[in-house]
Amino acid sequence: MVLQIGDVAPDFEAETTQGKINFYDWLGDSWCILFSHPKDFTPVCTTELGYMAKLKPEFDRRNCKILGLSIDPVDNHAEWAKDIESSQGHAPNYPMVGDQDLSVAKAYGMIHPNAKGSSEGRTAMDNATVRNVFIIGPDKKIRLIIAYPMSTGRNFDEVLRVLDSVQLTASHKVATPVNWQDGEDVIILPAVSDEEAKETYPDGWESPVPYIRIVPQPGK
Repeated sequence: MVLQIGDVAPDFEAETTQGKINFYDWLGDSWCILFSHPKDFTPVCTTELGYMAKLKPEFDRRNCKILGLSIDPVDNHAEWAKDIESSQGHAPNYPMVGDQDLSVAKAYGMIHPNAKGSSEGRTAMDNATVRNVFIIGPDKKIRLIIAYPMSTGRNFDEVLRVLDSVQLTASHKVATPVNWQDGEDVIILPAVSDEEAKETYPDGWESPVPYIRIVPQPGK
């Protein structure tokens, strides 16, 4: 199954480090960052899990839950957490799915659907494609997919920036320009007519070319 932006994220039940969850029930009316890992006790992933724990208050502030996933049993995750805390200064403070049977990885298109068996005996290279980041909205639709190689650590500051953008653009008829940061100017969507835009932005907008209409970020 190849998932794309705008698709409904697959529901699933799984054991996690914080107990068994049904994904949709656990998500509720929150946003979610789901990020996956090919194997426990891998160096790059260790740094990522610690940094996400450090960033968790920022995601909380945005009504966004964090859910990790690794192709290993939950018991292994608990042991790995000790290494993460000792080496990164922060232990995972969010649930980690134990995807021992590969079912979630397959449902999200992160591993070949014909992959056989369980996590036992599989190496990180066998699971190398399980390196995705998904942003999922309260409507259960996928808003972002980024796939990383195993050798490149993820930039979760950038994921937080994108979350700010997708949350803003979900509630206002605007888009965010290159390198946008929260609080900066935005662009009125092309689908919004000038007449409609004047109702929302009576002071007008800046137009370096006719199809770019720049306005202050709504709500700032």
